[in-house]
Amino acid sequence: MLAPSRPYDALCPPTRALPMSKRAPLTSNGESFGQRLARLRKGAGYTQRELAAETGISQRMIAYYEKQAEHPPAHLLPALVRAFGVSADVLLGLKVPGPRSGTRDNRLARRLRQLEKLPPAERRQLVTILDKWIGNGGQ
Repeated sequence: MLAPSRPYDALCPPTRALPMSKRAPLTSNGESFGQRLARLRKGAGYTQRELAAETGISQRMIAYYEKQAEHPPAHLLPALVRAFGVSADVLLGLKVPGPRSGTRDNRLARRLRQLEKLPPAERRQLVTILDKWIGNGGQ
């Protein structure tokens, strides 16, 4: 038998490396974090690029998290929770989101929140345009 190369090697029994799974861990409903992230993103009306801008990371990282990430990025959890309007438990797959009351267009709601931040004169112009457009039956 060869002498151990490091003194502590003699104290530690050899271990067998366990094969690493290439598949992301699934929650009880069979959904991986990436699948859940993509579902929540689409449900909130975001493109990958829009979600990236909202959370402050690149679109490539969003795509990576949706396709290959095994675990959610801890530093992004607060931003993702705010963007999707769900709890961290829902984002992590610990709870199933409850049914929403009525149909809500999240993309439109985000745009309206952005419009509310405009100066009053620009808001009035947009409201006038919207009023005329709605008055014409949206045509």
